[in-house]
Amino acid sequence: MRKWLLLAYAVLFLIPVVTKAVNQDSLWMYEHYTKKEVYIPMRDGVKLFTSIYIPKDQSEKHPFLMTRTPYSAGPYGENNYRTLYRNHYLQYLKEGYIMVIQDVRGCWMSEGTFVNVRPFNPNKTKKDIDEASDTYDTVDWLVKNIAGNNGNLGIFGISYPGFYSTMGALSNHPAVKAVSPQAPVTDWFMGDDFHHNGAFFISDGFSFYTVFDHPHPKPTQVGPPGYDYYTHDNYKFYLETGPLKNFAKIIGDSVPFWHEMYAHPTYDDWWKARNVRNFLTNVKPAMLEVGGLFDAEDCFGAWNTYKAIEQQSKSTNNRIVMGPWYHGQWASNDGTHLGNVRFGSNTSEWYANNVEIPFFNYYLKGKGQADLAEATIFFTGENNWKKLPAWPPAAMQQKPVYLQPDGGLSFNKPTAAASYTEYLSDPAKPVPYTDGVHHSRTINYMTDDQRFAGRRPDVAVFESAVLDNDVTLAGPVVADLIASTSTTDADFVVKVIDVFPNDFKYEEDAPSEHRRVPSATYPMGGYQMLVRGEIMRGKFRNSFEKPEAFVPNQPAAVKFTMPDVAHTFKKGHRIMIQVQSSWFPLVDRNPQQFLDIYKADAKDFIKANIRIYHDAQHPSSVILPVLNN
Repeated sequence: MRKWLLLAYAVLFLIPVVTKAVNQDSLWMYEHYTKKEVYIPMRDGVKLFTSIYIPKDQSEKHPFLMTRTPYSAGPYGENNYRTLYRNHYLQYLKEGYIMVIQDVRGCWMSEGTFVNVRPFNPNKTKKDIDEASDTYDTVDWLVKNIAGNNGNLGIFGISYPGFYSTMGALSNHPAVKAVSPQAPVTDWFMGDDFHHNGAFFISDGFSFYTVFDHPHPKPTQVGPPGYDYYTHDNYKFYLETGPLKNFAKIIGDSVPFWHEMYAHPTYDDWWKARNVRNFLTNVKPAMLEVGGLFDAEDCFGAWNTYKAIEQQSKSTNNRIVMGPWYHGQWASNDGTHLGNVRFGSNTSEWYANNVEIPFFNYYLKGKGQADLAEATIFFTGENNWKKLPAWPPAAMQQKPVYLQPDGGLSFNKPTAAASYTEYLSDPAKPVPYTDGVHHSRTINYMTDDQRFAGRRPDVAVFESAVLDNDVTLAGPVVADLIASTSTTDADFVVKVIDVFPNDFKYEEDAPSEHRRVPSATYPMGGYQMLVRGEIMRGKFRNSFEKPEAFVPNQPAAVKFTMPDVAHTFKKGHRIMIQVQSSWFPLVDRNPQQFLDIYKADAKDFIKANIRIYHDAQHPSSVILPVLNN
């Protein structure tokens, strides 16, 4: 990610400066909107910088639509406008929304101290603050001080601003009528951004915190300078930099949160206080969780924020939308494809016109109908939106597909008396997460062709026969392995893959409208599309709070839940499962010894013989959420 990370967020969150001569839409914005910059006081006296774009037309009262962000509310200066006319946001301007963007506490031009994923305080006194109270105080000031508003406010944001959206939903201000957390940061130990099942996503973490959360003694308009990498080969850089303790030396003392993560290597109370799901009770606004099926950063957050509200706040008007997108792609102009995989239509445009804009128009303007389905989900493979009354669908059944001897895969249990697949996991030669040489972590890897991995001796491959009928998956995938290691710890990466027929090809070349997603005339015959991949740090297999060593060479159950999928394996395709013990440099290397990885030295990294069992006594499987038609 590195410097382009914040640049990418800037594009998504509409930061770039524009001039009055850019194009017709920008001229329209200048002619119809006035920008106002204010410092809004919080209950503890801290003032938060806020940019407000107000319609000049005061013939009717207008609702607010707000984003609170740590990525800058700039450009700064009342004559410098954000590109709010970009993508579908122009329609909000045409609808006459008062658009609000605020630097959160301690970031950029706001006062105060920034705290990463500041814990929600359910027992606040009148002077206590958290992100919910800052939202409340901001909303209260806006409705009382901005003329021409209708008393209704919506909140939305992508990624970290998605976290602040969720916090805004907990503010309990009566003016907050509708909230849309989009790819929201939700739990940074279990599945978002920096850890998945306790495994540290080093490339995302390091590239992010070299350009984020650096201290500044007073409000500023200048971000951190970033890190000067000595090579554009990220596999080489992360491998040669070595153990995690070496990355801590590079970060230095400027980012306390980096060292706090190191100080909490298990799922302790510190992490649980930062798990937003624990506090999603009595949620009052209408909620619309949005996410991407192939979101490399926060796929976990959208699914699990929705599920937590469903379980803990049953009276909440709660909806979810998941499309075939990378992180924030739904806010782009092009949702036609991701990498080499095509979706048959512009899914981003469909989402904006049929979901997000009608959602806010109804709850903030009283316009249209409240007819959004409980779950609006795009199914890849068949390339079709489904409007469902529940998620997972009631007709979904969990069906194990079993790993078989000789690389087979079947819905029948294995019958062999003793059978396993063995590979050597070498931390000095970890399995790459994608093919080729890259400077930054790619956005396409979650649909990448997996043939490169299956050709390695340290990746176990299991493939079904050609499918006689379509198989549709709708819900969470559960890896249920019986495995052993010759050492005391290991990682287990499980990948669910759609193998295309050898004669498969698209009717025409992929479009190339979106500059971040390269089009390609890629050979799609035999393509092995990653549908879902996830990692489990083996020592957490029984408890994230109390890790356990493996007994060397003794079979043990390794069972974990992967993020939900919505995909149809078409007739004539095959289902493939790959299992491996590294995914680099996406995830840090496991020393393969039972120890605190954050304190490991280079000498602690050793080879391990991994066995994945597939016999009658030790059946390994992947439990698929099969949707019965």
